[in-house]
Amino acid sequence: MGVAITDLLERKNVSFKELRGKLLMVDGPLWCYQFLTSLRGPDGRPLTNSKGNSTSHVMGLFSRVTALMREGILLAFCFDGKVPDLKLAERDRRAGIKKEAEQLLKQAEDAGDEAGVWKYSSRTVQLTSEMIKDVKQLLVALGIPVIDAPAEAEAQASHIVKRGDAYAVATNDADALLFGSPLVLRNLSIAGRRKKTNKLAYETIEPELISLKGTLSALEITQDQLIALGMLVGTDFNIGGIKGIGPKKGLVLVKEYKQDFEGLFSFLKWDSFFDVSWKTVFDQIKEMPVSDEYSLEMGEVDADAVRELVVGKHEFSTERVDGTLAKLEKELKLRTQKGLGDFF
Repeated sequence: MGVAITDLLERKNVSFKELRGKLLMVDGPLWCYQFLTSLRGPDGRPLTNSKGNSTSHVMGLFSRVTALMREGILLAFCFDGKVPDLKLAERDRRAGIKKEAEQLLKQAEDAGDEAGVWKYSSRTVQLTSEMIKDVKQLLVALGIPVIDAPAEAEAQASHIVKRGDAYAVATNDADALLFGSPLVLRNLSIAGRRKKTNKLAYETIEPELISLKGTLSALEITQDQLIALGMLVGTDFNIGGIKGIGPKKGLVLVKEYKQDFEGLFSFLKWDSFFDVSWKTVFDQIKEMPVSDEYSLEMGEVDADAVRELVVGKHEFSTERVDGTLAKLEKELKLRTQKGLGDFF
């Protein structure tokens, strides 16, 4: 969804030491897209093997996940299920953006415009079912739980945190807060940096913890008002939001109208912007299908299965993979010997 209310959120920096031993729920597709758009070759396209198949998603995931595991951070991944009907328009919009980007990319290539090639290449990225299959296979080989959501991955991840079965949702989007996750963790990256949007530059980042309770208290609004605020600035279910309404102005309005959402959206002429009613969008977010049927049991690392995928299929360096697995095995063994209580 990517609701544009991040600047309004109450957050604090946290260290990896503070996160040790805590289980974090990850929106799998979101991380995959991050790697596909950030790990690219000199031509701006995702990295590939000798067969021309993308490897960026696997490379990024392997590097980040094993590094976080060595830090003592526990992970579980959620993946999308059935696309909600209201999100089909957003899917079509994204497909249109990719098609336009493909045309602009060709023009940049023909003109020898390297900056343009880099810029538009990231917009043509597609996360395929085969890529998701690879990612799930890698996670299982690393002993990490994989959960298929009934609908939105981030809604399922938020549900698991709300039930107290995990500590926080690891995502850079604010969606999880609309779905009611008590805690959201942003910038979970060992690298400590993030590529700037559409630029060949990086910025320094630190993990940030956002409290839903703290945010609602600071903004002086309720959870329902937060959902309404998200709808004003735009969600995947009402693309673009209400024209002329940004986060700050939206916050003023939801506080002014309190729980009178009918009055709020009527005043802003919702029906002139969207074919679907505000109530339908509101209910879609608040009542997104989730499941109580999931397993968060951690498995053992299957080094042979990891090598088969990342070395055999994706042609990673055997030396590099074995080195990473050796470091991970050493850290996990040390932790087992000391005991979780002593180690953390």
